[in-house]
Amino acid sequence: MKVRIEPAGFGFEADGESTLLQSADAAGIELPSSCRNGTCRTCICKLLAGRVRYRIEWPGVSVEEKAEGWILPCVAEPLSDVSLDVPFAMLAVSPR
Repeated sequence: MKVRIEPAGFGFEADGESTLLQSADAAGIELPSSCRNGTCRTCICKLLAGRVRYRIEWPGVSVEEKAEGWILPCVAEPLSDVSLDVPFAMLAVSPR
């Protein structure tokens, strides 16, 4: 699946079995993150298009935030091509 990161315009492929954060890391794109388990909310971003599923029963977003399109890419796996609004995304110094 294809993942697009706005507003930077970065793009990468995701296999649907890795989280969005893991796939971004593998592509050399740094997204804000800390705990990587859905609790700290450092990675919270807006899902602009597409669908995701979560690896955990209830990620650290409220019902209202989910309804507004907020997701946690550290525990979200894509179910389709997705587009995310991640203002602080950047290219890694050296791709992994």
